[in-house]
Amino acid sequence: MIRIDDVLRDRGSRYGVAVGPVKGRAGIAAFLADLRRIRKYAKATHLSWAAVLSDDGPLKADDGEAGAGALILRMVERAGLVDQVVVVARWYGGVQLGGDRFAHIVTAVRAGLAEAGVDATRTGG
Repeated sequence: MIRIDDVLRDRGSRYGVAVGPVKGRAGIAAFLADLRRIRKYAKATHLSWAAVLSDDGPLKADDGEAGAGALILRMVERAGLVDQVVVVARWYGGVQLGGDRFAHIVTAVRAGLAEAGVDATRTGG
């Protein structure tokens, strides 16, 4: 698992990202469970994620951050990742960010993909 715990901060909210290999839906569930065992991630307000699985195709979840899963999935698909999950964590800081949150999700995904050695310039956003 690759983790960047503090990708960026804005108006009290913090963003992190985790990327790692998974096998099927059970692999995603196990990855998320492992991430939640880390105290910091257990306290995250949102753990939005996406993956393209070789057996099950594209999957995503917003975890209360409307639209986040779809945005992450689009970036994962453009990067050509298969059997890898990308999770963006947000710790809500008390101020709504509006559309800026989408730019922050893009920044977090790009940072995670770059750390994983994926050409993040192909991912759009």
